[in-house]
Amino acid sequence: MLPIRTSLPIRTSRPALAAVALTVSLTACTAQAADGGPSGAHASAAPPAKVTVVKKTAGSPVTVTASGGTLAAVRVVDADGGVLKGRTDSGGTSWSSDRKAAPGTSYTVEVTSRTADGKESTSRSSFATPEPDKVNKVTLAPGKNTTVGIAQPLSIVFDLPVTKKADVEKQLKVSTSNGTEGSWGWVKDYSGRDRADWRPREYWKPGTKVTLQADLDGTDSGGGWFVRDYRTGFTIGTAQIVKVDLDAHQLALVRDGRTVRTIPVSGGTPGGDKRSWRGTAVLMAKEGTINMNSETVGLGDAYDKDVDYSMRLTWSGMYAHAAPWNAAYFGKANHSSGCIGMSNENAASFYASVNVGDPFEIKGRETKGTVAEGNGYGAWNLSWSAWKAKSALA
Repeated sequence: MLPIRTSLPIRTSRPALAAVALTVSLTACTAQAADGGPSGAHASAAPPAKVTVVKKTAGSPVTVTASGGTLAAVRVVDADGGVLKGRTDSGGTSWSSDRKAAPGTSYTVEVTSRTADGKESTSRSSFATPEPDKVNKVTLAPGKNTTVGIAQPLSIVFDLPVTKKADVEKQLKVSTSNGTEGSWGWVKDYSGRDRADWRPREYWKPGTKVTLQADLDGTDSGGGWFVRDYRTGFTIGTAQIVKVDLDAHQLALVRDGRTVRTIPVSGGTPGGDKRSWRGTAVLMAKEGTINMNSETVGLGDAYDKDVDYSMRLTWSGMYAHAAPWNAAYFGKANHSSGCIGMSNENAASFYASVNVGDPFEIKGRETKGTVAEGNGYGAWNLSWSAWKAKSALA
């Protein structure tokens, strides 16, 4: 029941960059004999090594090769001093960067090669990749260094379309403090944008520390280039589950497996668009006092009011909140416009008790369907096998 979110700006496409090769011949100094000719010790010296630096389209590794010798050292540095680390093959004749070259970046390449007779020479060259016409950015949830409930997924919403989902997913590394099993899944966010969520197989264990390392700089999403990396981390808090029974018109707060609170509620009115969603929803945000307007969610029976203790459960506008105007129905009947309403007193204490990321397990006969994966965080409504199948690397 919030105003519709605005869309992000659209950027133009980026031309492909042709592969370029730069060849540098490295010549060691040759000692001269007294008569002006080569001395006997150096007359049969190995020829100088030939070094080739290959620069491909942004989004490909930088490669250095040597013929007639081996690579003693390779250093690739961008204009900001960032080092593009890499490794040399077992034969010592080829080096490749671990990371891809980023668009709109200048690089200096310093190569030291060694000939068969041990002579070393160093060369320097530079190159730059063109600026991208489209830059893809991300929005991460939950926030960095936050503490969240046991159902909170790690969620990434992309500004621009991601058509190369497998390439992007390969750059997303999740680590946990206790080896939690989980999987990425691709969904369409309620905004219409591409989104990747990492969900554990089961609810998180309290105290788990989660870290995301998204090495996206230089990766082409198909709809735009990434020009930076992302890091975030969060911690799992108390094990809380909110169980909502719309048929009994009751809400129960279960903490560490024990019911600590029950509250009489009124859910969505049966028989039409005002019905509530069922399944598992995740508390997305505690928004306090907000204005709710029926026009933003397509309901013809207009209302426009400020609502206290608002707790968002879906992007489509389902909340748990205070609804004193509906007091006659608490614990007796479902008579709301889709939200889970309760008294001011109960809403205030419940609002203080729950955390972003807590699951709301909602059941009831008169509902309008299950919360979809992209309408908030509905991934828990899929089986584990069905969720894993949504990974681009499955």
